[in-house]
Amino acid sequence: MGHGCAETGEGDVREICVIGGNRYFGKRLIARLTAAGDRVTVINRGSSVPPAGTVHLVADRDDEKALEEALGSRVFDVVVDQVCYTPRQAEIARRVFAGRTRRYVMTSTVEVYEYEDTAEPVAEDAVDPREVAVDLALPWDDREFLDAHYGEGKRQAEAVFAAGPAFPYVAVRVAHVLGGDDDFTGRLEHYADRIRTGGTIVVPAVNRPATYIHVEEIADFLFWTVGEDFTGPVNAASDGPLTTRELCEAISARLPDGRTVLEAVEVGEVSPFSFRRSYGMDNTRAARLGFSFGDARAWLPRAVAETLGEDA
Repeated sequence: MGHGCAETGEGDVREICVIGGNRYFGKRLIARLTAAGDRVTVINRGSSVPPAGTVHLVADRDDEKALEEALGSRVFDVVVDQVCYTPRQAEIARRVFAGRTRRYVMTSTVEVYEYEDTAEPVAEDAVDPREVAVDLALPWDDREFLDAHYGEGKRQAEAVFAAGPAFPYVAVRVAHVLGGDDDFTGRLEHYADRIRTGGTIVVPAVNRPATYIHVEEIADFLFWTVGEDFTGPVNAASDGPLTTRELCEAISARLPDGRTVLEAVEVGEVSPFSFRRSYGMDNTRAARLGFSFGDARAWLPRAVAETLGEDA
């Protein structure tokens, strides 16, 4: 995997800005950047202190004036935006960072493909952000609306970055992330709790697989992306889809006294990581660009051990 350096005029030192990124794979990305000798500026609202060795700017990204003032005259080689969820946020970011960065990397999601119902892994061109309609009038500031329209928010944010005039952006469409002792989603714990007690795990009658990525691998991928020069959407997913049953088997291997009880339903709520349609992403573009993904089945036992603890 190649890792290029931007021409900054000061040897190999790059100026990198990370918006958000204080937890999970964001903090791992920052650790990789600082270890590589990059100068990292972290922007957040000040609710948490960023990792040591970074410059901390406190600003609410939704407040354009405050963001401009916090940045002052700073310019960057690359901006990595970990917390862009709406087209309004994307519009502010575009205006503020136009002319301040050579490249803008937005962390997007597999959820942009929520309407693609196909058994084949989905490639980037299935959702072309240049063809996505943007509606700034939707209640994007309403937390409940945003949670219910997560994929749509990300699609429209991508669309804002993709619209003319040219803005050098990347949208990293991240698969479901697993692993780490700081997985805040509680999804693997949901399964572990049920397996420990022999409780029911509800799945769709036809339960489709999905692609995943390890928390360390997505940090590696974002770090690699910072050093490259490609633009546009790119899928980030480990090789090989996983089924709910495979996830449960990996958890059961650490809980020998547990029992996996899957209950299939035609309608209604189902457990996390069980899907009525395939959630597989094609990672060919990233591979062609030079990134080598691991195999999900190979790292799954490790991910379960990290999240549930060695004594699960």
